[in-house]
Amino acid sequence: MAKGEGKVIAQNKKAGFDYAIEETIEAGIVLLGTEIKSARNGKVQIKDAFVRIRNGEAWISNMHISPYEQGNQFNHEPLRSRKLLLHKKQINELVGKSKVEGAAIIPLKMYLKDGYAKVLLGVGKGKKKYDKREDLKKKDAKRAIDRALKERSR
Repeated sequence: MAKGEGKVIAQNKKAGFDYAIEETIEAGIVLLGTEIKSARNGKVQIKDAFVRIRNGEAWISNMHISPYEQGNQFNHEPLRSRKLLLHKKQINELVGKSKVEGAAIIPLKMYLKDGYAKVLLGVGKGKKKYDKREDLKKKDAKRAIDRALKERSR
């Protein structure tokens, strides 16, 4: 299966609008029992999540996984930091790319692949307001062209 394929649990649609994604990396994620059960039910939100590198390890913060409904006193904390599973070489590569001014490591989507929870990380720079407006103009122009071609072919 290719990178980024599998049953998508959560997707950060705003990431493509706010960041110019240059590279993607697939990472495993360490989850507790109630977290993976809740994730399989699709109760994950990665809109505000980001990745930090601490002590040679990658951690994802601000990722909200709702408490499991059937969970009891052993339920998890929804916004805790979770460890990402990456090779040391990949972490060093991420550190080098994140040192660049304006660069960020953000989760693009979370999915299940072969029974394991995976996160697709994007390394990119934040877009300025004028870049976002330009992208919207291009998108509108493409939509108008497609509409015109569809009308013409009828």
